[in-house]
Amino acid sequence: MFDDFLVRAILAGIGVSLAAAPLGCFVVWRRMAYFGDATAHAAILGVAFSLAFGISIFVGTLAVALAMAITVTTLAGRGYAMDTLLGVLAHSALAFGLVAVSLQHGIRIDPMSYLFGDILAVSKSDLVVIWIGVIGVILLVIWRWQGLLTSTLNPDLAYASGIDPKREQLVLTIGLAVVVAVAIKVVGALLIGALLVIPAASARAVTKSPEAMAVGAAIIGAASACGGLWMSYTMDTPAGPSIVCVAAVFFAASNLVARIALTR
Repeated sequence: MFDDFLVRAILAGIGVSLAAAPLGCFVVWRRMAYFGDATAHAAILGVAFSLAFGISIFVGTLAVALAMAITVTTLAGRGYAMDTLLGVLAHSALAFGLVAVSLQHGIRIDPMSYLFGDILAVSKSDLVVIWIGVIGVILLVIWRWQGLLTSTLNPDLAYASGIDPKREQLVLTIGLAVVVAVAIKVVGALLIGALLVIPAASARAVTKSPEAMAVGAAIIGAASACGGLWMSYTMDTPAGPSIVCVAAVFFAASNLVARIALTR
């Protein structure tokens, strides 16, 4: 259970959970779940570009995820229906990315590892990149916490307080792009949205303040990562989906606890 590859996997899972938790809270508060999915799906196109130009997977996925997030934000502000726009861009980017990856000649790659993650194959260099991204996201959120929270709760109040909601939206977009770039190795493009939303939604049911919800989401996300890896190790199940399954159990349990508390 304490082999080197598993220790690296645990550290990677905990790291990504810590970065995804506070951003996931804003995704839940702003009802941006599909926005996170669209950004994550675009990461596959970033993988294809990285392989084609021989650059770091992290750099390629970060650039494309950021471009997708900014594109969605810009077009949504010009009157396009958000749900339709996200559906078109997310699935198109995923499809083009998978086709582009399949056209890479001379490179042996398993697309499934980027769709559902390959956390057990995380190397020491991957771990360094993941934790640099994690620390950057955490510092960014701490720095902009009050501005992000105010613009989320009431944009008019934010303007009155001298806070630009569009700037805070850009900060959130950058943070989401970084999380997508570091998480694609851990849970894959199809499950990043789940890691953003489920721990935050679980914490929402049992906490009473925004700060407590962010901390609770981080704890639930880290516990889900460790529990999912244990499940994968003992039951020989895919690691990424196992992590999301454990997170879903936490969601059901937290909502059950909240309902029981209300009936008393």
